[in-house]
Amino acid sequence: MNAENVRLGILVGGGPAPGINSAISACTQAALANGAEVFGIMDGFSHLMAGNTEQVKPLTAADVRFIHSEGGAILRTSRANPTRNPEHLKNCVDSLRRLGITRLASIGGEDTALSAAEVAKASGGAVRVAHIPKTIDNDLPLPGDIPTFGFETARHLGTELVQNLMRDSRTTNRWYVVIVMGRKAGHLALGIGSSAGTALSIIPEEFPDPVIKVDDVVKMTEGAMLKRKAVEGREDGIAVISEGVAERFDPEELAALAGIEVNRDPHGHIRLGELPLSAMLRRAIQQRFADAGKNLGMVDVTIGYELRCASPLSFDIDYTRSLGYGAARLLLSAPKDDRFANGGLIYLDGENLSMLTFDELRDPDTGRTRVRMVDTGSEHYKVAQQYMVRIQPEDLQDDELVSEMAAYGNRTPEDIRERFGDS
Repeated sequence: MNAENVRLGILVGGGPAPGINSAISACTQAALANGAEVFGIMDGFSHLMAGNTEQVKPLTAADVRFIHSEGGAILRTSRANPTRNPEHLKNCVDSLRRLGITRLASIGGEDTALSAAEVAKASGGAVRVAHIPKTIDNDLPLPGDIPTFGFETARHLGTELVQNLMRDSRTTNRWYVVIVMGRKAGHLALGIGSSAGTALSIIPEEFPDPVIKVDDVVKMTEGAMLKRKAVEGREDGIAVISEGVAERFDPEELAALAGIEVNRDPHGHIRLGELPLSAMLRRAIQQRFADAGKNLGMVDVTIGYELRCASPLSFDIDYTRSLGYGAARLLLSAPKDDRFANGGLIYLDGENLSMLTFDELRDPDTGRTRVRMVDTGSEHYKVAQQYMVRIQPEDLQDDELVSEMAAYGNRTPEDIRERFGDS
């Protein structure tokens, strides 16, 4: 790498994830060591797309040397999207040109990757971009199912929190509905539920229809509650539900249940964090039992924001150090071939750094970054299901089991078979 007279900018987009500061630190130190000037761009693309170049600051080795183990992001972050308005995209390119920044390291998920790629394209070769894949959702399509950074730390902390709730659930003899962050894919919810050993995990990938009915989620949880009581004699448990199911709820049904307007972020996604999803589902489940004259105490919890700025595990520190170095190397070296003239995405393939072009990340039909979903046909998912409490078709052939579930739910055996006959 030879970077004399090169100015490199670093920005963060999307939600926080453990390891961001480590990636910033590694990229900064590698670039400085090779003669580049490094600038931290505050708040993602938000100021650049407004034509504001004042929220940019030089980064020195002293600024970043000891931040690798800290959660959060010293550059802050935003979901500002420069691709929705041609003027905003032009402002980004012009702002970088005025700053003299010709290399840009972007840290973020699918939306930030798309924004960074469009900025590089719009610059006409004046700006090269290296994208560092970050998301606790683990939903970027990295080769070989390599996790995105932040996921392992989020899963670890989420598992600890859910295990605490499991102890409370047993102690107080009641069920918990736990919503886990994950806008589209269920990797985090499944990972936490499987690691903690919860009674049930529900993820959007297991529903074949494009629109998920709220009652489909309610029915799965209700079934787990009935079966656990009938088989184990227990009236406690944890149902971990990925918030991504709400992304596929009918917006009108969602708005009616929430009692509030459903808002969307600058990338067009429903602002799931603004919805009282856990309370909505908890009330809907309780209502099912109340309709049969049975009042159940339940607790709803949402886990997500407390995971995003956690101090990274050693795995994510080590991982992001490699990614940050790789971003600097991509930006400060000559392109390996014409496909990477505008840059690309850095990933760790085993113990070696590699790259993907931005086009390889995109869905050719939609033009958006592809999303990696949980493979429900995989052995990993099938094993996870084996340890869940779910009503199976053969359960409905067991007259004694059906009678016990019906008795607990104040229903008739016919009601149980009709309700869960398509499970």
